[in-house]
Amino acid sequence: MHFEAWQVWLGLAVLLGVLELFSLDLILLMLAAGAVVGLVAALANVPDWAQVLAAAAASVAALALVRPNVIGRLRSGPDLVLGHQALVGRQGVVVERVSVEGGQVRIGGELWTARPYDESLVIEPGARVDVFQIKGATALVHEVPELE
Repeated sequence: MHFEAWQVWLGLAVLLGVLELFSLDLILLMLAAGAVVGLVAALANVPDWAQVLAAAAASVAALALVRPNVIGRLRSGPDLVLGHQALVGRQGVVVERVSVEGGQVRIGGELWTARPYDESLVIEPGARVDVFQIKGATALVHEVPELE
């Protein structure tokens, strides 16, 4: 049985692509990309030695240039903020007068004990507030200025 060079490159690219599904480290995928370059070179009737050289160069380039960027993007993502810290930056409404002695605000449907971030302020019920910090079970808030 006689195979054309492009058939060998195609088979190698498919094999490496399938094997990548098991490893998931993107190395075999970069080698498959090199095999695709070898396939294109074979279809262009480039000599065998040049096909191998083109495939190797493309594989090395993909491993050195493409893979690190793809891995970096896959590993980075939005910061997941959980628990009380997820409330920082949100707005609430004062339910019970907030002063240095305490008070209550409603943040996202939940009641929280609150104190003003600036201890000299007193915030009256109905006022909108920004949550600046959570200390224990107390929200430190600041009144949102009303727009005129």
